[in-house]
Amino acid sequence: MHILNGESPLPFSSISYDFSPSERPLLSDNIKSISFHDSYGSSDSSYYLQKRWNQQDIDPEDNPTLGRVLQRIPAISEDFREELYRFFCIEPMLDQYLISLSSGELRKYQLVKALLTLPRVLMLDNPFIGLDVQTRERLSTLLGELSKRYPLSIILILPRPEDLLPSFITHVIEVKDLLVGPKWTREQYLQNLAIPGVEQLEMRAAIENKQEDCARAEIIRTRKMRIAYGGRTILQTLDWVVREGDKWIISGENGSGKSTLLSCICADNPQSYACDIELFSRRRGSGESIWDIKRHIGYVSPEMHRAYQKDILAEEVVASGFFDTVGSIRRLSDEQEEICRKWMKCFGIEHLYGRRYLRISSGEQRLCLLARAFVKEPPLLILDEPMHGLDAQHSARVREIIDAYMQDSGKTLLMVSHFPSEYPSCIDHELHLRKG
Repeated sequence: MHILNGESPLPFSSISYDFSPSERPLLSDNIKSISFHDSYGSSDSSYYLQKRWNQQDIDPEDNPTLGRVLQRIPAISEDFREELYRFFCIEPMLDQYLISLSSGELRKYQLVKALLTLPRVLMLDNPFIGLDVQTRERLSTLLGELSKRYPLSIILILPRPEDLLPSFITHVIEVKDLLVGPKWTREQYLQNLAIPGVEQLEMRAAIENKQEDCARAEIIRTRKMRIAYGGRTILQTLDWVVREGDKWIISGENGSGKSTLLSCICADNPQSYACDIELFSRRRGSGESIWDIKRHIGYVSPEMHRAYQKDILAEEVVASGFFDTVGSIRRLSDEQEEICRKWMKCFGIEHLYGRRYLRISSGEQRLCLLARAFVKEPPLLILDEPMHGLDAQHSARVREIIDAYMQDSGKTLLMVSHFPSEYPSCIDHELHLRKG
C-alpha cells in the first residue's frame, strides 16, 4: 500500500473559476475521504447479487437517481457543478438509479460528489480502480489542476503506484507490513522503484497450441443479442462465439455493457432469457435451471463483492463456491474441506482460516472471492475486474494462478479489466464493447 500526497500543478485549461469571498469559506476546514472498493457508498442490507439487473425490484423512494442525489449537495458554484458533470461525462447518467450504475460509473459519481464542495483535504483510497483509461486520465488531470489553483491537499492511497502514479504527486510514503516508511520525493521514489517490465500483450493466433476452431466445442454463442432498459440501450445486435479453450479479455469504456454481458451469461440478468444465447450447446430457456447454468461457471465481480456482506468465516465464503450461494453453505465433505484449504493456500490466504470475512481487508475479501471462483475447478471462469484493490505482489500471484489453471486445454476464460498490466499471458482473444 502506498500513501501519495500531491499538491503540484498540471496544465489544464477547462476549469477557470474565480470564487467570491463569500464562497471561499467553503474551501477551508473541509475534509473528504472516500474508499473506492466494491461498494455503492452505503450499507444496503437489501442488496442482493442480481438486484442491479432486476429493475422491477427498484423502489424509487429507496433508490434515487444520480441527478437527484447530486442536486442535494451544495456546490461552490453551479458553473463548477456543470463543469464536473461534463468533465466526467455523467450528464447522460443523471436520470439513472444509483443501483443500476456500473462499477466504473459508480466511481465517477462518488468522485463528483466529493469534489462538488472542493474540500481542503481530499483523501482517496484506490480512486482509479474500475475506471477506464480516459476517465483515469481525466481524473488525474483534474486533481492536478485543482491542487494548483486552490489550497487543496490530496492524499492518494494506491496499491500499485508504478502503474498509476500521477504526475502531480510530490511525495510518497510506503506502508509495508503495517510499518510506515520514510517520506520520499516523487523523484527519489521513482529512482528507487524497480518497475518490472510489462510484457506487451500480443493476441496469438487461435490455432496456436490448440486444435482448429471447427474441432473445438462451442461454449457460448449469442445471436443479435440486445439488452435495454427503457430508452437506454446497453448491448445491441451482439453476435459472439466462444469456443472451448478460448481466453478472452473483454474491454470497453465504463458503461459499455461488459458486466451486463457477463450477467446474461451467468443467468443473473432476467433479460438473458429473452435473448438468443447458447451455453455449452444448450439454448437459454430450454428448461435448465439457474443452478444447471452456474455449476459450470466460476465467477467473481464487483457486484458479488458488494452482495457478499455475510458475517461468516473466510473459509465458508470460499466453500460457498461449491454450491453457488452467497452466504449459506451445506456441510462439507472431507474432500471439499481439503480442496478449500488447497485454494486458500494457493491464493496466499491460508492465514485467514477461522477469521470473519467482514473483519478482513477489502483486498483479502477479494482473494477469498477469487478462491471461491476456482474451488469447484469449473470449465468456464468469468472474472469481472478480479484484481480490484490488490497490490502488485498479489496481482502477480493471481495472474500466475490464472495462467497455470488455463494450461488445461478444456478450460475457458472470460475476463474484464481496464489495465493491460493485469492481463494474464494466456489471453488470445479480445472483445471490445462500445456504448450502445
